[in-house]
Amino acid sequence: MLNEKIIRDYCADLKGSEETFPFGEVPLVFKVMGKMYGLMPINIADNEAQTISLKCDPTLAQILRQTYPGVQPGYHLNKQHWNTITIDGTIPDDEIKEMIDNSYALVVKGLKKADREALKKS
Repeated sequence: MLNEKIIRDYCADLKGSEETFPFGEVPLVFKVMGKMYGLMPINIADNEAQTISLKCDPTLAQILRQTYPGVQPGYHLNKQHWNTITIDGTIPDDEIKEMIDNSYALVVKGLKKADREALKKS
């Protein structure tokens, strides 16, 4: 099952991805070219399930929420464009990684052309 370290390592491997803390010590925010694609609380208690909030196409967001009870509208985020995923073993790890990839790709797609080109060259 995915955990904080695995998720951080996975996101770190995405081209141009960076970890930031713009809101204080929590949450950890994943960005590409300065644009947020994920948020995750860190150093959670052992008895708590890890969560991650990810950007999502609105239609896909609804499908994922209907498919997995662990996928809910984004906590403190735009409910149409963000999902909060509870990582408790009920969603396959590969599916969560695909959600991360989709979030990253959505943000990259929305970047200015110059930023997309700079990302390709980095």
